[in-house]
This record gives sequence, C-alpha cells and structure tokens, in this order.
Amino acid sequence: MNKLSLVLIALVCLPAFARGQAAAPPAAAAAPAPTAAPAAAPTTGPTAGQASGQTVEEIITRVNNQIITRSEFDRSKDQLKDEVKQQQDSKDPDKAYSEREKDVLRDLVDQQLLLDKGKDLGITGDTDLIKRLDQMRKDMKLATLEDLEKEATKQGVSWEDFKQNMRNQIVTQKVIGEEVSSHLAVTKDEEQKFYDEHKSDMEQPEYIRLSEILVAPKTVAPAPAPAAAPSTPDPNAPASTTPIAQPALDEAARQAAEAAALSAAEAKANELLKQIHDGASFEDVAKKSSDGPSAADGGALGMFKRGQLAKELEDRTFAMKAGDVTDVIRTKQGWVILKVVDHQMAGIPPMKDVLPKIQDALYYERLQPALRAYLTKLREEAYIKYAQGYVDTGASPNQTQPIETAAAKESDAKKLGKKKHKKLGFL
Repeated sequence: MNKLSLVLIALVCLPAFARGQAAAPPAAAAAPAPTAAPAAAPTTGPTAGQASGQTVEEIITRVNNQIITRSEFDRSKDQLKDEVKQQQDSKDPDKAYSEREKDVLRDLVDQQLLLDKGKDLGITGDTDLIKRLDQMRKDMKLATLEDLEKEATKQGVSWEDFKQNMRNQIVTQKVIGEEVSSHLAVTKDEEQKFYDEHKSDMEQPEYIRLSEILVAPKTVAPAPAPAAAPSTPDPNAPASTTPIAQPALDEAARQAAEAAALSAAEAKANELLKQIHDGASFEDVAKKSSDGPSAADGGALGMFKRGQLAKELEDRTFAMKAGDVTDVIRTKQGWVILKVVDHQMAGIPPMKDVLPKIQDALYYERLQPALRAYLTKLREEAYIKYAQGYVDTGASPNQTQPIETAAAKESDAKKLGKKKHKKLGFL
C-alpha cells in the first residue's frame, strides 16, 4: 500500500470518459460489379444496420437493452494509454498498460450495469450536474453556463455529449454510494490497528500551511510637466539659475508617486489587519480585498516546509501556532498579512490528527472487493451477450445468455445509427 500521506486507494475502477474528438468508424463498401449487387465488407463480429453494402458499426457486447460498440472499446483503450503515460509513479508505462488493458471491456460493462441500476433507483443526476457545471464555470472564471458551452465548442467538444458523460459519472457514483458504500463500516479497533501498522508511512517533516492577504501599491503616473518655451540662455547669468533638466523632474515625480502609493497600501493593509483582529474572517477579507492570485481561494497558499520560504518569513511563521496572524509585512509585491492555517510538527502525528485519512484508507480498501461482488451480482441479474473474441474479466459463470431475436437486431441497428454521429470529449 502506498504511503498514507501521499496516495489513497482509487475510489472506483470504472472507465473514464473519452477525451478529445472521436471519429466515427470508417465505412467500408465493395465496388459494384456489373452483374452482382454490392456486398458488405467482412467484419470480425456482429454488425448491424447494413445498407447499400456499408458496415455501420460493430457491436461487441449487449448489456440488457444497451450496446457497447467497437469504437467505444477502442476509445477507452486509447484513453487508458494516455492515463498511464501521465501517471508519474509509472516506471514502465507499456507494462502498466498491458496489465490494465484486459479490464477495458469489464469496465465498460460495469458502467452500463450501474447506469441501468440508477434508472431502477430513480437516480437522474440532473441537480448535481447543474451544480458541477456551475462550479466548473466558476473555476474557469466564466460569467455564465453559456460561456462554458462556448468554451467547449471552441475545443471541438460536443456539449450535449460532455454533459451526458458527466451525468453518467454522477449516476454511477450515487449508485455505488447507496448500494455499496452505505453498507461498509469501520470499527475503532480496526482504526487503531491500521494506525499502529502504518506509523512509519505517516512520519512527516515539520510544515506549515499559509494563507495571505496582499495589498499591492497602485501607482498613479504623474502628469507630465508643461514644456518650457525655448529660450536663449544668458551667458552672464550665474550657474545656479540654469533650469533643471526635464528627466530629473520626471524621476522625482515618479519617486514621489511610488512613495505615496506605498504609503496608501500600508494604510489599507493595517486597516484590513484591524478588521481581522476585530473578528472578521481572514478568508472573507482575502476574497474581497487581497490583490494576490490566491484571493479567490480565500488567500490559500498551500504547504511549506522549512527552507522553502524567505528567512524572515520562515522565522516569523514557523514560530507561530495554527490560527495565528502576522503583522503587516513589507515584500517586493507590496504589504502582506499571513495566517498560519496549520502547523504540523515533525515526527509521527497523533492518531486524532490523521483519523480521517485512516478512515478513508480503510474505506477504500474495502470498497474494491465489495464493489466487485456487487457488480458480479448485477451481471447475474442481467442479460449480457459478447461478440466472439471479446472477454469480460468480471464475468460470472452464473450469467444468463440472452436469446437474440430479429427485434433485438433491429433495435441494435437503430441505436447504432444514433451512436455513429456522436463526438465525445472533455474540457
């Protein structure tokens, strides 16, 4: 198991949705012969919707009333390759991909079974979808959902398919929560045992977590001095009466403007500090008045170990307790107020400080086998048919094989007609 302070076990083993544009599968047709009707191109598995000698799509699995196509299967494998390449802890991406490739069809079937169960439970995900899209809009600093849709369109993403992918994710998570997670429980003795067995994984250096309020000086450029009328200097005048050069006047005005802006910024920073001492929330003041890039996050700067801050700031902040706020400090960017959100001393933290992480680790540790058992049960209650050569590693020997009828084939053809025009993607 990975170190608790770094990585937790993944929540679910479900297929991620497609990124980028997915082209419809190429159609193939035989050239017409003078004395024969056109023939459909050969395929490696069941196909549907042949017209004018063209193969529309290949069905590799039917799950109840839904189908999984070859293009969806290939798209999932392509995305798996991308995910493996992006994982920093993967020393051998090719090996990692080959180990996980065998489960691609299993994951697609898992997803379809969970979506079908969501329908049975009356889970639509519509409310949560709106909330997630709105949060995405805020994170991208867009004014409206229409702007988010435009941004998706710019990237070649089908907006409707993007929303459907997100809705599917919400539904599957809710089904897992209601049907699996709610039945998992962890006892106090198990928490204590996990803590005792993983103490070495929890050892950590001293660190602090900081938030800031930055007040940057806002310099107003001085108005240019009026140009003096050209005149002929008097050779008999004393040297002291020679006019001061214009660049010197401009520099003096600039320095005066900067000093005034710096003084005004200091006064504002002290006023904000007074508001905090009087009871105002540091986070609220940061959101409203900070000039730093972290303002939208309430001033949150993240975690710092010793040696990562300037000496003056390190000496001040590492001597403070969680919740303490500094005085106004002069920096290159202006005046800053820092809050020590958390101060963790070096060593093994007490159990109460890491209990939420312990509970999460135990929960995720138990979720995987419980979820696989639940999905096996769903398979045994469903009708699933696989094309020859395709293997579902999550299949149960107790699954019922459906009887394929002409009506079922016609229904598959209609579904394929809809699927072939989809363009999936992610922002």
